[in-house]
Amino acid sequence: MPESDLLDHLRWRYAAKSFDPHKTIPSEIWHQLEESLILTPSSYGLQPWKFIIITDAKLKAELRAHAWKQSQVTDCSHFVVFASKTTLNSDYIDTNLQRAAEVRGTDVATMHGYRGMMIQDLVHGARSGVITEWAGRQAYIALGQFMLAAAMLRVDTCPMEGFVPAEFDKILGLTAKGLTAAVCCAAGYRAESDKYATAPKVRLPSHKLIEHL
Repeated sequence: MPESDLLDHLRWRYAAKSFDPHKTIPSEIWHQLEESLILTPSSYGLQPWKFIIITDAKLKAELRAHAWKQSQVTDCSHFVVFASKTTLNSDYIDTNLQRAAEVRGTDVATMHGYRGMMIQDLVHGARSGVITEWAGRQAYIALGQFMLAAAMLRVDTCPMEGFVPAEFDKILGLTAKGLTAAVCCAAGYRAESDKYATAPKVRLPSHKLIEHL
């Protein structure tokens, strides 16, 4: 892809303030966006998350009440809740290692050392006490990849932290699954009336943000 094409997609993207509620993301486009979520990299490759895709109008309305009543929640085509794990144990690690062995056609026993390193770090180490925070940061990697993929497909997005996680957890039954809502993203197509769609991007000059050593 030419550099100009990549930058054009990134400059086209913005945090949509208003979605057209009558436009739905076609299934073939949405399939690609779901795959972009699945392909997201994560620490140790453990994927400590679940992506809750919401299209039901009543459920979106219920969530909107706990998201500062932001219209993006109900007017978007697909509303994604990035739910991250609140606990992590050896069984979860073993499940992921078994999957890796199956996909790559190897013996899971060859990953014994790697398994021990992960368990020492995440199950018994200092990081075990902050798994919720650790997994939440992983969710933001998925958010970034999702937004970039959407921009490449000319689908609008709006990342959202303005919501009450405890209420989202309750409505979506996440707590019982060992999950919590970390961040959300509305996806769909911008409304023609959204003045922010054509507003110039405001960014600090590159010399203030990038340092070459």
